[in-house]
Amino acid sequence: MKTHAIIPIFLPHSGCPHDCIFCNQKKITAKLEPMTKASISAIAQQVLPTIRARGIETVEMAFYGGSFTGMPLDQQEAYLSIAQDYKNQGLIQKIRLSTRPDYISEKILSLLKNYQVDIIELGVQSFDEDVLKLSNRGHSSDCVYTSSALIKIYGFELGIQLMIGLPGDTYEKALISAKKTVDIGPSIARIYPTIIIKDTGLESLYLCRDYQPLSLSEAVRTAKDMYLILNDAGINVIRIGLKSSDHIADGQGILGDTFHPAFRQLVDSELAKESLESQLKTDFDAATFYANKSSYSNMVGHQKSNKDYFKKVYPKKVFMFKIDNSLSDRNYIAILDEV
Repeated sequence: MKTHAIIPIFLPHSGCPHDCIFCNQKKITAKLEPMTKASISAIAQQVLPTIRARGIETVEMAFYGGSFTGMPLDQQEAYLSIAQDYKNQGLIQKIRLSTRPDYISEKILSLLKNYQVDIIELGVQSFDEDVLKLSNRGHSSDCVYTSSALIKIYGFELGIQLMIGLPGDTYEKALISAKKTVDIGPSIARIYPTIIIKDTGLESLYLCRDYQPLSLSEAVRTAKDMYLILNDAGINVIRIGLKSSDHIADGQGILGDTFHPAFRQLVDSELAKESLESQLKTDFDAATFYANKSSYSNMVGHQKSNKDYFKKVYPKKVFMFKIDNSLSDRNYIAILDEV
């Protein structure tokens, strides 16, 4: 049974005067009007009955899309006062927000503490200085270390968001960013492939052939290997890939092929395939692969990609895919019938 739910409040481009080369928040969130206190309450009131009916234990109100702490203080307080009221009533248990590393200060953190914020996610994107500069981020990696340390000192749960495939980025740089994230020690992380959204600086570079996006397979490989670094360090990777909005789901407003509605499953399928193949030996006739029910589709692969892979690479072997609910999530076991 699902025990955690989020009430998402999207604040498109709120509080952020920067025009990062990849960003058009209004396209990403498919929201054109600014949020008001009334609209936030309306969203909460719409979803809370369903959440309560499902017996969800932990409910968050999460402010996404903009740089929350870059908004005027009175606007921050107006939004947070709603979330705090719901928290005090026991209707939600946590408050989450996302912001930029250069919009963190002791004054801001004191304010957030007063309003009982629990989780702060930083849009770090990359630790490489050239990538940050080419992406027009407006801050250095030193800022990330300073802000992260302050957030943890004040007792907030820290999240780090990373992007792959930005201008100047490479596979090697992406893995270094993952390793530097481990050094900081957040509890959660997200990995996003760069998507070329219309009406951005990145679109102009792409159309002028000054920027080449990752292919889908390159993006999956990079995200997969970053996930392994983060997960092995005990960091919970809560999202891989951009969540669909109406614009993106309809194929509008984006260029290139790095957006995929099932990007996380593509990565999880590759992880399952690698885990299973590592357990194979040269001298076997058949193999039975096991995963629990929730991980079974990843084991089989997106659109049965792993089934097709093993059939193609090992044409003389027999493979079966079965469910074993005694296994934990993303734990895959191969039992071999040896020659």
